[in-house]
Amino acid sequence: MLPPDLLARLAPTAADPRPVLLTVAGPTAVGKTALTVALAQQLQTEIISADSRQFFREMSIGTAKPTPDEMQGVPHHFIDSHSITEEYSAGRFAAEGEARLAGLFQRHAVVIATGGSGLYLQALTDGLDELPPVPPAVRQHLQHELAAQGLAPLVAELAATDPVAHGRIDLQNPQRVLRALEITRGTGQPFSSFHLGPAAVAAKAAARPFRVEKLALAREREQLYQRIDQRVLHMLEAGLVAEVKQLLPFRAHNALQTVGYQEIFGYLDGSYDYAEAVRLLQRNTRHYAKRQLTWLRRDAAYEWVEL
Repeated sequence: MLPPDLLARLAPTAADPRPVLLTVAGPTAVGKTALTVALAQQLQTEIISADSRQFFREMSIGTAKPTPDEMQGVPHHFIDSHSITEEYSAGRFAAEGEARLAGLFQRHAVVIATGGSGLYLQALTDGLDELPPVPPAVRQHLQHELAAQGLAPLVAELAATDPVAHGRIDLQNPQRVLRALEITRGTGQPFSSFHLGPAAVAAKAAARPFRVEKLALAREREQLYQRIDQRVLHMLEAGLVAEVKQLLPFRAHNALQTVGYQEIFGYLDGSYDYAEAVRLLQRNTRHYAKRQLTWLRRDAAYEWVEL
């Protein structure tokens, strides 16, 4: 149930007349789309999608991209906005998202941002750490190590060189691990040493031209897991395998090193049968939801809403 005072908190005040970015986060399959669409209709506003894979036009089924029927006429920004043929980062999204918000706030006192990608939401609401440049060769060498040896040795290196980052980032996301090691190797300083402290984050928030309210959605675990299992079956019925076949030429793209695609790549490679692919999809999506919840719980600014 939504906080009873939510609408009052979204109204500008004399003390803080800035418009409001309402962030609605939560794990996959929790029900973000239905709730944010209903809220947007009530508030007569628009939605910024902060899902790191729904940007790409070629990835629809495996990302659970909302359909036109589900969007119910509410404008959604940053869905189908880019092609899988280009790289897209949290930094670029933050810059483009802020520019888009500037225009939306000319028409709306409140805009909603939603998605399951914690880093992209954080980039929009809090900004990103300012990281030093690193020679491209460092990244290339790490990518070769990942291809040759797998992720485990790199995770072990991160644990030894930067225990703080090891405890903070998603260790099953190769791109997050590579980025941390890229900074650590390239600068000789731990990746975590470049993180903004609470005072710097607060100063950034105060300087922004909008105020942020954060909600995080949750469900009882067994109910969430049932919804995840059903969503996986629905994706397969909707043609996930065919979608992944079309993406085979781009399988090295960062966005495809993720749950929902890697399991089907393995099936298409003949590494296991269809039944095992379904089992892995459901299991790995449940694990992904758990990691999303862990990420969100680190941010004390989120107010939790049980559905």
